[in-house]
Amino acid sequence: MSAEMRRSSTTAVPIKNIERELICPICKELFTHPLILPCQHSVCHKCVRELLMLNHEDSFDAGSECSLPGSPRSRVPSPSMERLDRLVRSGGSRGSISSPGWRRGSVTPRVTTIPCPGCQHDIDLGERGISMLFRNFTLESIVERYRQAARAAVAIMCNICKPPQQQEATKSCMDCKASYCNECFKLHHPWGTPKAQHEYVGPTTNFRPKVLMCPEHEMEKVNMYCEVCRRPVCHLCKLGGSHANHKVTSMSSAYKILKEKLAKSIHYLISKEDQVRTQITELEVLINQTEENGQLAERRANEHFERLFETLQERKSEMLRSIEQSRNRRLNQLKGQVEEYQGMLENSGLVGYAQEVLKETDQSCFVQTAKQLHVRIQKATESLRTFHPAATPCFDEFVLETSKEETLLKEMCFGGVPDPPLIDLSHSRVYNEASICWRLSDDHLPTDHHVVEYRRLSGPGHSPSQEDGEDSGVWRATDRVYGPSTVVCDLEPDSLYSFRVRSCRNSMFSPYSPEVTFHSPPAPAFGFLFSDKCGFSTERLILNKRRDTVESVAGMGFLLAAERVQTGSYIGLDYIIGDTGISQGRHYWAFKVEPYSYMVKVGVASDSKLLEWFHNPRDTSSPRYDHDSGHDSGSEDTCYELSQPFTLLTLGMGKLFIPKTSSSSSVSTANASSGDPSNRMLPMPQRLGVCLDYDACRVYFYDADTMRCLYERQVDCSGTMYPAFGLMGSGKVQLEEFITAKRLTF
Repeated sequence: MSAEMRRSSTTAVPIKNIERELICPICKELFTHPLILPCQHSVCHKCVRELLMLNHEDSFDAGSECSLPGSPRSRVPSPSMERLDRLVRSGGSRGSISSPGWRRGSVTPRVTTIPCPGCQHDIDLGERGISMLFRNFTLESIVERYRQAARAAVAIMCNICKPPQQQEATKSCMDCKASYCNECFKLHHPWGTPKAQHEYVGPTTNFRPKVLMCPEHEMEKVNMYCEVCRRPVCHLCKLGGSHANHKVTSMSSAYKILKEKLAKSIHYLISKEDQVRTQITELEVLINQTEENGQLAERRANEHFERLFETLQERKSEMLRSIEQSRNRRLNQLKGQVEEYQGMLENSGLVGYAQEVLKETDQSCFVQTAKQLHVRIQKATESLRTFHPAATPCFDEFVLETSKEETLLKEMCFGGVPDPPLIDLSHSRVYNEASICWRLSDDHLPTDHHVVEYRRLSGPGHSPSQEDGEDSGVWRATDRVYGPSTVVCDLEPDSLYSFRVRSCRNSMFSPYSPEVTFHSPPAPAFGFLFSDKCGFSTERLILNKRRDTVESVAGMGFLLAAERVQTGSYIGLDYIIGDTGISQGRHYWAFKVEPYSYMVKVGVASDSKLLEWFHNPRDTSSPRYDHDSGHDSGSEDTCYELSQPFTLLTLGMGKLFIPKTSSSSSVSTANASSGDPSNRMLPMPQRLGVCLDYDACRVYFYDADTMRCLYERQVDCSGTMYPAFGLMGSGKVQLEEFITAKRLTF
């Protein structure tokens, strides 16, 4: 480490400024006996025990009303250590809660999975539970130094002196795990005795062991570092434990590398202090602007709603006024009609007046008065015969139809334009159908739906002049999608497609996602699973339940077979084939070969050739016997001269090997005829695709991500052809989900 870096590491930040790094994410207090979880986050010992107990009680009382409220993922309200102590003393009120591997008296729920409060990932502690976790002694020491700095006036007292003569401690013995004053230290560590050799430090209450012991093998010291699990291990863990197949380094090497990385990172941060302060200033300005703009947005929103309220109030008042006027007018008309009809009654109104007129005996006077009266009587009679109310009581003309207005109000967007989604390339796949997946931003608001659009950029029958035509260059949209993925059907084979997606919320669409392109395979996807019947070796191959993944493990049988190398023989491949054969047409399938695989052969083989391989006891898989081996083991002196009933390409150790061919053979690959072996060695693709054209008797091998043809050759398709895979040593092959999806539904 350079002198400048050492100076930067010595200029430490004051201990009081790092308090937030010393707070347990569960109890929100300073760490007490912190434990390191497998995800590298630290949690108090008592908090881990409480999480385990909460999970245990939740699983025990599932569905009962007396279970503890809340979720284990939320913060534990307050440490209920008294309840835990009661359970420890009573042995548990709900049956035994111990598990194998725990010491007597330890509180161990049957459930050993807890959520990490830091990353929210589920952590499985296994059968040994808390005892499998390391104590974070470094963090514990820092917490102790922080406590001492915070309580500078509070001294650590001697553990030997008795009050009231108890003295202030001046030393702490790391072997005795006690603090002493000068006199007591001399008394208990006399010269010439083994105790005089004990390690002592300044006064402290944090006593850490001198050597870190393995939690799985309690008598062994940790002396190695597992790079896979990112934790210290002992030599027994590496020899026969859970880390046997993991990559480990020496503790000194890991210490040196990690310390240098940490020191460089700290030095970089310190050197960028001015930049950090500038960015803090910018963030503070953004905070102020956010506060001001938020208040401004609130005022504007209030103004808009006030205007809406005023408009609605005006329309409301106008309508109520019209209703009132119409009601008064109708009431007057109906009341007038009532008065008119009341006059028709005897001894009242018109009838009573007519009766009085009839008493007139003077003819001329009677005629003079009765003429007009008779007209009125006739009108009343006619009105009585054809009764019609003067007004209707129905106010239908004032009924409001506000469904459109309500819809507009509901669709008013207050969340702004949604953020554009991002197409997930790692989970999207394109065959004759495209499975397109996308992700939304972490802080996005809920969306109503998504729309996926796609267009064909190139392929058979496509020309640039067609770009403005109906078939090509025009974006086509799918139906509304209410999830994070969709399937686009009926894609043309061997074509380049572009995809994009956008989200919709409250009738407002987000910008389009960045366009991504996928190349469809040259043939429809061929669905199959691995066959567990024909030739499958259960001793050396492991097939999962779905039959879409096969794994070869280099076990004892592999080592015993290796003895034949001394006699000039070769170790054979373990073959497995697809459960469906091909007898016509063009078909494509894809799979993944793990990079750590020692040797894997992939391709096609006829039924007759497979029977020969499965039933012939000799090593037909020998690299020299196999005419089409591409493995770098001496087989390069063989060439393809004739069409064979099989074609297998070799992958292994992160490489893909192109077989050597003669100029007269019908093979199409630039590097295949090269004499230099290095030119025929390519990096192993993440996904490999195979296309068999049965009618044309030709097989193609592709990089499934880019659809670049890596190798092709003629193959004898005289019988039924099967996808074939051969594994030697450690290896793993996994079929693509699209290849197995249709088969798994049956």
